[in-house]
Amino acid sequence: MNNHGHSNQRGNRGLDSKPEKKLDRKTATHVFKRLSGYVLKQWPLFLMAIAMTLLSNQLSLMGPKYSGEAIDAISNENGVQFDAVWQNVVKMLVCYILSAVLSYVLAVLMLKLTQRIVYSMRKQVFEKLTTLPVGFFDTNATGDIISRISYDIDTVNSTLSHDLVQVMTSIYTVVGSLIFMWNISKPMILVFVITVPISILFTRYRSKKVRPLFQKRSRMLGELNGYAEEMLSGGRTIAVYHREDEIGGRFDKRNKDAMDAYYMAEYHGSVMGPSIMFINNLSISLVMILGGILYMYSQSGVVKAGSLFFITLGGVAQFVQYSRKFAGPINEFANILHEFQSAFSAAERIFRVIDEAPETPDSPKAIVLERSEGRVEVKDVTFGYTPERAILKNIDINAESGKTIAIVGPTGAGKTTVINLLMRFYDVNSGKITVDGNDMTQITRESLRKAYTMVLQDTWLFHGTVYENIAYGKEGATLDEVKEAAKAARIHSFIEHLPEGYDTVLSDGGVNISKGQRQLITIARAMLSKSTMLILDEATSNVDSRTEIKIQEAMKKLMEGRTCFIIAHRLSTIQHADTIIVLKDGSISEQGNHEELMKQGGFYSTLYNSQFN
Repeated sequence: MNNHGHSNQRGNRGLDSKPEKKLDRKTATHVFKRLSGYVLKQWPLFLMAIAMTLLSNQLSLMGPKYSGEAIDAISNENGVQFDAVWQNVVKMLVCYILSAVLSYVLAVLMLKLTQRIVYSMRKQVFEKLTTLPVGFFDTNATGDIISRISYDIDTVNSTLSHDLVQVMTSIYTVVGSLIFMWNISKPMILVFVITVPISILFTRYRSKKVRPLFQKRSRMLGELNGYAEEMLSGGRTIAVYHREDEIGGRFDKRNKDAMDAYYMAEYHGSVMGPSIMFINNLSISLVMILGGILYMYSQSGVVKAGSLFFITLGGVAQFVQYSRKFAGPINEFANILHEFQSAFSAAERIFRVIDEAPETPDSPKAIVLERSEGRVEVKDVTFGYTPERAILKNIDINAESGKTIAIVGPTGAGKTTVINLLMRFYDVNSGKITVDGNDMTQITRESLRKAYTMVLQDTWLFHGTVYENIAYGKEGATLDEVKEAAKAARIHSFIEHLPEGYDTVLSDGGVNISKGQRQLITIARAMLSKSTMLILDEATSNVDSRTEIKIQEAMKKLMEGRTCFIIAHRLSTIQHADTIIVLKDGSISEQGNHEELMKQGGFYSTLYNSQFN
């Protein structure tokens, strides 16, 4: 949609202009529940993943047990028990090998699981975008929206595919290790009574500091993408005005801000890992010291077998290995916690798009406009993009079937806003608009918009053949119909001389053809439509004068029998209009046909003469 008529009036009301929501515990819990919902929808794979996790970790936990028994068989007071040693070594190897195989299978399962989740999430976001009102796209940077679909969802994917498995593994390993250590030596567990609470308190403290940093990182990267997309789309204009250095400087500032936010999030997140590792290494050192003391007392006979404090050398070895398994996941959890912070911030941005209010649903009593007569009446309409500032004030327009209404006025007068209201991209603040006598709000949006054909100043072509781009104007259009439309738009000869004719692929919005040719293709597309109302937004502004004369002839054919609304900047193109509406400061200052307005000698007459004098 061409927004030149009101872009300066709307202000910046996009997602990122809203106050940044703090991702507090309540919000994080809500995000976690919603992410869990995506996981649980793939419950067969998730249950298989849990089963693989439990079995793989159980086998991994059995390894130290057999290792300790082998050491006890070596240090046996009756001499080395070779049979017991070899049996336990074989059992230990089998456990570790099977655990590794199951871990591989688990990784594959999680990849499939997250692939389906990301597909579902991205599909849901895109489908939601198709239901949002035009106002959403008027007020949100395209680059930031794309960032949410790509970068933010990829961030969530990374966490689900890797960190989620790590968390499940860590939980089972911590609990399992604790049980084994409890059975080996209860006094030695007292070491963790001191170190574990320190780890937990430190982790919680750091999490509160780190969470907002990751939210800011996602926001700054979205703003950077939005700016880059905006500047890349205006590359030629930047080059013409030699503003490369200035634009580069602005990009550098945004890039630096984004990288600073990225660095702060990663730095403060990464501090947690080494800190927790130090605490865990300290706990393992204390375990080894305490275990060595208990073993010496056990060997000296001070502590008898069966006593609470009795422990063998194999028992000490087992406890040390289990303590590493116990402390390791805590350390790993601290390392991946900042990844979860990043994923939760990214997910929150995604859910903000999903939770955006869609277009107001059609009224239950809304009728379907089967075949419009083309009668449109705007009655005392007042409208503003923000409640406190009206763009249009008490507008009255009466368009009879088959008549041509031209809308002229200075930039910012509200010309495009009128078109937005006619298409019901926005609803009026007061007054009403009727089509064939029916209140627009009582007509389904789909049938209302199908009743119009639009040819805008800004052309839109998609990646596809010339035929596909023209046929977009009519579902199921044949090649003959497309060619007839192209001939009427005076573009057929040009298309025939393309390398593949109508099968020539237009890429990147049609950058491989001229701007005027792109405009002619969109006019050909409009020729195919059978709608009874037509909107032209200075549709010939991108062609040369000679081509414009031919296009005017084609446009007359296109306009036959249709109610036409023309936004005009070159007044020579609207002299034939039945009614010319002159907008000034949001109000209708003059109204009539060309001859009547010229006789009045008002604003229209001054504007018309200025263009020809």
